[in-house]
Amino acid sequence: MAIDASALREAQRQQALIAAFEVAGDAAPTDLRLRESGARAARGLEAYRANAEALADRALAAVFATVRTMVGEDDFRHLAREFWHARPPLRGDMGEWGAEFPAWLGAHPAMAPWPYLGDCARLDLALHRNERAADVPFDAASLSQLESGDPDRLRLQLMPGVQVLQSAWPIATIHHAHQVEGDEAERAFAAVRLALAEPRSEQVLVARQGWRAVVHRLDEAEAGWTTSLLDGASLGAALARAGEGFDFAAWLARALRESWLKGVAVCGD
Repeated sequence: MAIDASALREAQRQQALIAAFEVAGDAAPTDLRLRESGARAARGLEAYRANAEALADRALAAVFATVRTMVGEDDFRHLAREFWHARPPLRGDMGEWGAEFPAWLGAHPAMAPWPYLGDCARLDLALHRNERAADVPFDAASLSQLESGDPDRLRLQLMPGVQVLQSAWPIATIHHAHQVEGDEAERAFAAVRLALAEPRSEQVLVARQGWRAVVHRLDEAEAGWTTSLLDGASLGAALARAGEGFDFAAWLARALRESWLKGVAVCGD
C-alpha cells in the first residue's frame, strides 16, 4: 500500500521524537527544531513519551483485547511501548494503527513459548476491522441470478469486512474461552488445553451480526471455498476448486442465515 506524503512526514516526525527519547542528558536534538531547549525540552519530551506510550497502550488494547487478557495488562503495556517504538503511527487515526502488530508479536523472541499469540492477534484485528467496515444492505433480488445465470459469469459477493483466517492453532477455541465466564469458562479453557496439546488447526470466518463482529468456525472445505470467493473467483471457478464433495446449498443456507452474503453480481458489471 502506498504511503502518501503527509503520512511519510508524520512517520519521520514520530521517528525523530522516538530518537530524542533515547538521547542521554538534557540536550535536545537540534533536528527536531524544538522551541524549548535544555531541561524544559527534556521535560517536554518526557511528557510526550509518557502520553504517547499511554495512547499506544489504549489504542492497541481496544483492538487486541483477547491478546491483552492472555498476556496480562502489565506485559501488554510493555509490548505496546515496544511496538510504538518499532512501528510508530503514520496517520492521526489511531484506530488504523496496529496492522503490523500480529506479525510483529509472532516474531517477538520473548513470545516464542506462545507461538499461537500472533494468530490470536490476527483474529482480534479481523474483528476490529469488521466492525469498522461499511454497512451495506443485502441484495436479496440478486439471488434470482443463481437460477438461470452462467456460473462462470456470476460472483457471490460477501459483506464488507468479512474475512477468513486459517491457523495452525485453535484460535476459535481460544477466543471463545475469553468471551465466557463461570462454569462455561472452565469448560472452555479445558477445551483450549486439549486443542493446544494436539495441536489442532482451526479456520474461522469473521462477519458482523448487527454492529457486532462474530467468529464463525469453518471446516477446511468451507474455508477454501469462502477464500476463493473473497479472492474474486467466479461461482463456476470456485465450485471447480471446491470439488464435488463440497455442499454449496448448505454453505449458501448458512451464509444467508448468518448474514455473510451481500448478493450476486455478474462478472464485469
